[in-house]
Amino acid sequence: MRAFLAEGLCKIGKLFENVVVLTGDVAKPTCTYLFQEKYPNRFFNLGIGEQDIIGVAAGLALSGDIPIVALFASFLMRAWEQIRNTVSRANLNVKLIGTHAGLTAAADGASHQALEDIALMRVLPKMTIIVPGDPQETIEAIEAMVRIKGPTYLRIGKDETTKLFEGEGVFKIGRAVTLKDGRDVALISTGTITSEALKAAKCSEVDASVIHVPTIKPLDRDAIISAAKSCGIIICIEEHSTMGGLGGAIAELLSSEYPVPIIRIGVQDSFGESGSYYELLRKFGLTAENIRLVMKEAIKRK
Repeated sequence: MRAFLAEGLCKIGKLFENVVVLTGDVAKPTCTYLFQEKYPNRFFNLGIGEQDIIGVAAGLALSGDIPIVALFASFLMRAWEQIRNTVSRANLNVKLIGTHAGLTAAADGASHQALEDIALMRVLPKMTIIVPGDPQETIEAIEAMVRIKGPTYLRIGKDETTKLFEGEGVFKIGRAVTLKDGRDVALISTGTITSEALKAAKCSEVDASVIHVPTIKPLDRDAIISAAKSCGIIICIEEHSTMGGLGGAIAELLSSEYPVPIIRIGVQDSFGESGSYYELLRKFGLTAENIRLVMKEAIKRK
């Protein structure tokens, strides 16, 4: 995903001459050094000072540039106060990219695993939140976020190789995508973990629909409500805390619009830990195998 992040950045660097990229001593692990090689005068490594980086980005935005801040998601959250008071409150055109999100910084443990970032960013007024699910969607999402005005947070992982889409034109801000139709239960997921939901749905006797939600905010209200009406049971799957992320957004929407049972699969009120990426997915129930078990239990209670 990091490599395709860099591809997307280089593409918009050619399209928009006022795009500048800022990072903090993580140019190599975020792959933003590839943008630096193409556009050295529009790349700034400001060191390990996330709060200061956001301040510089705010100044650049006020000067007419389009600053893109790329940092590890867990450490970008150090600057939440500056993002709130300087960027979001003033509705500045600052684009934030958090890499190594979710459990993908597996071996580095809980300190590097951002499991609360969607919740923190979702609560901020005017903040658009994008969580692409595969390389093509990542490239298109980067261009889409630059074309809109206002603060945006884009969240990716590290080295996932999932592929959800063929061809181009797969991403639009605020639009969910139905990858599989079904009647018994709706699996609603975001990010690359959607691939596990899709595997679960294809290898189960339960007739499940799979809806990929790459934009947490704004949420595709029509798609979510339609899924609730069609299936009657919603299972939310996300590589994030079960509090405040995709599941929280869907629960808030449906509680007033069309109440149905909602099951949330994710990290349950805990930090992550060290291990291989797949070991961590298995521990927190984010594999296709566990999703199938949850579906079967949900159908029994339907």
